[in-house]
Amino acid sequence: MLRTWGELSLDEFFEIARVRTEVFFLEQRIDEEELDERDREETTEHVWISDDRGVAAYLRVVVDEQPQEGNRDARRLIGRVVTRADCRGQGLARRLIEHVIERHGHEPLALHSQSYIQPLYAALGFEPYGDEYVEAGIPHVSMYRAATA
Repeated sequence: MLRTWGELSLDEFFEIARVRTEVFFLEQRIDEEELDERDREETTEHVWISDDRGVAAYLRVVVDEQPQEGNRDARRLIGRVVTRADCRGQGLARRLIEHVIERHGHEPLALHSQSYIQPLYAALGFEPYGDEYVEAGIPHVSMYRAATA
């Protein structure tokens, strides 16, 4: 599924918020803001895979008018990539990233990866740049995928 804020139903948003909360707050114990104004921007794409229990994997793609510092020349930033605990190891996050690449691979893309998951993104053409840093108490690395013709 892919929806913008205005296209999301209340039930869809509830399911997205639930999986993000389960993983980022309960599992990873991140105590920083999870839901933010970027979720409600009309250009933000909410992309997910559902199963009979609700949202199994999710990510969002935000768009900046101008590339932001730390994202090289990419205007599209992939973020909030999450997979429900009982669905991990099924390649769902990979499928979501591949979908984003199919839609937007003609443009440069950036993401801020938790360091341990960096190999997934590298396998899809993202290259790390800069030093590792801590964001929300978790080691991260910035990654970039050049536009393809």
